[in-house]
Amino acid sequence: MLPGNRMYRICIVLTGLAVVAGCEAPPTSVVSATSGTSVEDTVAGRWYTDAQVTAGEPLYQMHCAVCHGVDGSATADWRKTDANGNFPPPPLNGTAHTWHHPLTVLTETIARGGAPYGGLMPGFAEVIEPDGRVAIVAYIQSWWSDDIYGRWDEINRR
Repeated sequence: MLPGNRMYRICIVLTGLAVVAGCEAPPTSVVSATSGTSVEDTVAGRWYTDAQVTAGEPLYQMHCAVCHGVDGSATADWRKTDANGNFPPPPLNGTAHTWHHPLTVLTETIARGGAPYGGLMPGFAEVIEPDGRVAIVAYIQSWWSDDIYGRWDEINRR
């Protein structure tokens, strides 16, 4: 066998390997049905990403904190109506009923307001884009314990 012939064969094999490697299917990632994000990018055990939580924080602080509290603790007596028969803002930190509602209801409440539920919260559909509303929910849920989040996740899957 000639030395040049050996180099030729090595080049053919290496080229073949490069072609096969180049034809390999791109890595697949599972996409969350809840958020549309790659599961690999989500916060461990949650539907949302760190980027969504980060995007949700300033929106929450700007539009929600004045009523629901900077830390989501809101009103201590949130279950009692005021003198006009309206409910005060509930806590959003996992200590009230927010976790009883699926993502669609939470984002719709941000968009339409709390009037359909007996509250006075204004709607933010004209002010906060749909992705922003989802980010606010991600930020709120980042406060929730794993137990509360797990209970919410069961409700959300129904």
